[in-house]
Amino acid sequence: MAFITSASSGKGPGLRSPQQGRPNLKAAQALAKQKSLEKKAKTYRLPLGELALFTQQLSSLINAGLPLVQSLEALQEQTEDLVFRVIIREVRMDIAGGNSFSSATRKYPRAFNTLFVSMVEAGEASGALAEILGKVASYFESSVKLSKKVKSAMTYPIAVIGLAVVLVNVLLIFVIPVFASMFADFGQKLPAPTQMLIDVSNFLRSYWWLVGGIVVGAWIGIRKYIETPAGRAHRDHIVVRAPIFGPLVHKIAVSRFCRTYATLIRSGVPILRTLEIVSAASGKVQIEKACGEIAKHVSQGGQVSDVLGADPFFPPVVMHMVKAGEATGNVDGMMSKIADFYDTEIEATTAALTSLIEPLLIVFLGVVVGGIVMAMFLPIFQMGSVVGGVN
Repeated sequence: MAFITSASSGKGPGLRSPQQGRPNLKAAQALAKQKSLEKKAKTYRLPLGELALFTQQLSSLINAGLPLVQSLEALQEQTEDLVFRVIIREVRMDIAGGNSFSSATRKYPRAFNTLFVSMVEAGEASGALAEILGKVASYFESSVKLSKKVKSAMTYPIAVIGLAVVLVNVLLIFVIPVFASMFADFGQKLPAPTQMLIDVSNFLRSYWWLVGGIVVGAWIGIRKYIETPAGRAHRDHIVVRAPIFGPLVHKIAVSRFCRTYATLIRSGVPILRTLEIVSAASGKVQIEKACGEIAKHVSQGGQVSDVLGADPFFPPVVMHMVKAGEATGNVDGMMSKIADFYDTEIEATTAALTSLIEPLLIVFLGVVVGGIVMAMFLPIFQMGSVVGGVN
């Protein structure tokens, strides 16, 4: 009887009221969500702009006298990115457990890049962590600003070319067949441009799957080839020597090399370690090769300017300014001035390209679309002239 009373009241060991079950369900869902976030944190790539903001805020909090752990706690509470919040929490707990800031951030290489970790390590060794974090934030902010300018210059031509591709395919697949059926009723031989367009249209309509497969296969093959050392070298060689965007890409690579080198040296990072980081952050085979040569030359007592002067990838002005910096003991200052100079050049080149690309694209669209329209109306024009001659 006691058992029945207990069961009917909902307090037995095998029964639970809905009100008692809901908190457990919410707790299980929260735990599952937390584990999912922790799993994502290991491979989470933090955007450079977000990393720049985090670094600047952390530098400001430490400069204000707040301890590192409390500064990280404040940033953890205010960040809206749930995955990054987990990363900050793990880093904070790691530091509270006795580990260094650099070793804690090194566990998340996709969120905190090699440059950030190395600069933090240099700041911990010199006792000027807040100052060096400020330099890192400035470097990241300038990189983000430069990337935005280049992307804004590239967005318009990519959009126009994409529109042209879509428009040409619509004409070939849907419009030209209508004209082809009309021309078939004429019973006359079509002009060569018109016949060629009709043949291309028929091929696309019949073998669209083959064309799509070739395009996708070529894209995958190129991506796989670029992942190889020879493919990367070939890609960089083509990109840097491209007729319109090649000079811009070249200037960006030189500016990034000089800016990264100056920032690391100024923060107290050893030169050989600096060259390793610059090589990894460059993304260009030519700069990676140059960094290897510089490291070998410097370890033997040589000068950086000797390698830069012998490498055709670097303009002569870079070698001369670095040589002047070596003579005065201010290499990092000269590298920073070179980066500023090239950043100004990049802005001017981007503005010039933007003003030049617009009329070129208009001409390109006019030639492509106008050529297709003229080819399709050419038989009609010829028929009109024939009919006029007969009359």
